[in-house]
Amino acid sequence: MRELVYYVALSLDGRIAGPDDDFSAFPIEGDHIELIARDYRDTLPGVWLERAGLTADRSRFDTVLMGWSTYAAGLSHGIDDPYPHLRQYVFSRRPRELPDGITQIVDDAVPTVRRLKAEDDSGIWLCGGGLLATALLPEIDRLILKINPVVLGDGPALFRGGDYDPRTFALEDSTRFRSGVVINEYVRRSTER
Repeated sequence: MRELVYYVALSLDGRIAGPDDDFSAFPIEGDHIELIARDYRDTLPGVWLERAGLTADRSRFDTVLMGWSTYAAGLSHGIDDPYPHLRQYVFSRRPRELPDGITQIVDDAVPTVRRLKAEDDSGIWLCGGGLLATALLPEIDRLILKINPVVLGDGPALFRGGDYDPRTFALEDSTRFRSGVVINEYVRRSTER
């Protein structure tokens, strides 16, 4: 069974974007970008891969899950197919018009994720947002959090609402960068499942 990984950037105050889904406060330059381009290349948008002359090999992730707000953040920049190298699923509470090749899920997200996890392939990347992550919390196997040295004060949170058990995840690895970014990796404790 493959893993569902919530791999996301966030601020020191737990925001995955600023107000109005603004991501501009997160640094896109620095030594942490080298690691992302090397080890998390599958998570780079298609336009970034093209500009950098890189190719995603789908070895880490072959599928990406997004809530509507996460997907829609690219629309104002003319990006309606953010990860053409991955199987893309957009979760929304109401039907939306999406380009061919992007699957929309209006139903409960959990059965879809369980079906995807049962497939044989590389990982499933949950890239946002907080409402979808909250709905899928029982299915998340790993958290990879790129903690940025900024405070946003407002914006969507890593998780939104719900009851949480603080012992659900255990820190597995932590990497500090000169840029001030810290990448923490947590795994679900086996006793929780």
